[in-house]
Amino acid sequence: MPPVFTGPEAGTLPHLPHLPRRLRAEAPSWTETTDVCVIGSGVAGLTCALNLRRAGFHVTVVTKVHIDDGSTRWAQGGVAAVLDPLDTPAAHARDTQIAGVGLCDPAAVDVTVTEGPQRIADLVHLGTEFDRDPDGSLQLTREGGHRARRIVHAGGDATGAEIQRALHAAVLRDPWIRIIENAMVLDLLTDARGHAAGISLHVLGAGVEHGVGGVEARAVVLATGGLGQIFQSTTNPSVSIGDGVALALRAGATVTDLEFVQFHPTSLYVPGTPGRGGGSATGGTEPDLERIPGDRQSAPDAGPARVGGDQQPLISEALRGEGAYLRDFSGDRFMTGLHELAELAPRDVVAKAITNRMIAEGRPHMWLDARHLGRDMLENRFPNITATCRSLGVDPVADMIPVAPAAHYASGGVRTDLHGRTSVPGLYAAGEAACTGLHGANRLASNSLLEALVFAQRIADDLAEHKPSPGVPELPGGEGTVCSTTSRAPLQEAMTAGAGVLRSEASLEATAASLTALGDNVSGRPRPATWEATNLLTVAAAVTAAAHRRRETRGSHWREDHPEAADAWLGHLCLSISSDGELDTTWEPIA
Repeated sequence: MPPVFTGPEAGTLPHLPHLPRRLRAEAPSWTETTDVCVIGSGVAGLTCALNLRRAGFHVTVVTKVHIDDGSTRWAQGGVAAVLDPLDTPAAHARDTQIAGVGLCDPAAVDVTVTEGPQRIADLVHLGTEFDRDPDGSLQLTREGGHRARRIVHAGGDATGAEIQRALHAAVLRDPWIRIIENAMVLDLLTDARGHAAGISLHVLGAGVEHGVGGVEARAVVLATGGLGQIFQSTTNPSVSIGDGVALALRAGATVTDLEFVQFHPTSLYVPGTPGRGGGSATGGTEPDLERIPGDRQSAPDAGPARVGGDQQPLISEALRGEGAYLRDFSGDRFMTGLHELAELAPRDVVAKAITNRMIAEGRPHMWLDARHLGRDMLENRFPNITATCRSLGVDPVADMIPVAPAAHYASGGVRTDLHGRTSVPGLYAAGEAACTGLHGANRLASNSLLEALVFAQRIADDLAEHKPSPGVPELPGGEGTVCSTTSRAPLQEAMTAGAGVLRSEASLEATAASLTALGDNVSGRPRPATWEATNLLTVAAAVTAAAHRRRETRGSHWREDHPEAADAWLGHLCLSISSDGELDTTWEPIA
């Protein structure tokens, strides 16, 4: 019998799979010791590692593939911070809270916008080369939801890559930061007190699947990035499957706001990629591409259907910040009149508008028109976007760009306080894997890198102040389970069809039924592919449960059967896994 939820509208959750409290794996054959183990090598993980070193800790960074293979290097737009003398932290906070639709934690917003400028200065001191105006001042631009120019960027549209370069170089200069690459973290190790005491992990050899070991540590920081790979179409790299959220749930931690998955309004539409039709929560077909009569446009050929596996090319919001327009197949700017900021409305507003127009016109995409910006602007300010489009048959100088929403960012995650602490002592979380309370129901553009920088510093400060004592890890009991590798594709299909941009009670219950059926297949042998499949199932089930419970439309959560926001739902859905593998959902209203 599914658990009963008590909240604004009490009811029974749909049947969902029983979830493991640990992954099945061989016993660790080796162990090493460090002060703090950081899981993840993006902006959150590397910044935290560097800050921890300055506080005197020995740090081990564990990363799933290579140090630069996470989401950070794909970030195009920039970092939001108050650097213009005419701008204020209060104005930045107001824009953040408007985008978050009532669910932002004011304290988290305040510390982020207040401490953000200093974190930008830290990056500059580290060697990050941001774009500058002729007078040497940092060049600022606007993005959706911002009412001021406060976005710093690098390389035009290569901000993440430049930040990752600078952080990587700094880490390599420090011999007391150990990096373990090609390693998949399995489970949290705890001591007799229930405090985090390290991790179990699997390190890949030269093409050989072996190497389960352990890293003992005084504290563990989750900086594992997002969960976009639970959907068929995402801007996230293939490593972003929600490992940190799944590990935290198995460890007994609380996760929050998982229903708020932000779909970026403008990923480059590539024909032939699964899940790229407009559709609705009830499905739909993908019509052939057509052109606006009498207007020159190109759409990418069907040949290169994928970029980086399931990862879709992102067309940065900064392009709209510089004046690009969204148009439908009649050539009309459909955002005009829908929102006071038109194309620069918050991302959930734009994603919904594009999706609605796609459904109304029976099209698999809409158009982004940047032709009027001119060749110099496109090639110099957005060199990577221009090159990517051209490689796929679209020239933004002469052609409109076919765009459609794709899963982009998880506003929710492992719940933390203002110091990055989770509900498990000694376990911290930062970056997209965390839910600090900053984003609420919808992340404001370019606040993600800022949040990672601010909370990575706060975690290091907290550990420096409290200096946790080491504990003796206890191996978890029970055999654990893993799912079959065959579950990955049908899971992504079910999540896209029923828990994607558009959701309804019927679609979410259908998704839950599909996930339950996939969860019955636990015949896989322990190895990276089956561990990933199990993490995907855990995260997908949690997202589905939260989306089913929240019976309203708010921010990036859009329920077709409950199209309006409701004051009764001003609060947070908190999830955890019970001892018998059930997802427990509790309601926490905003005071």
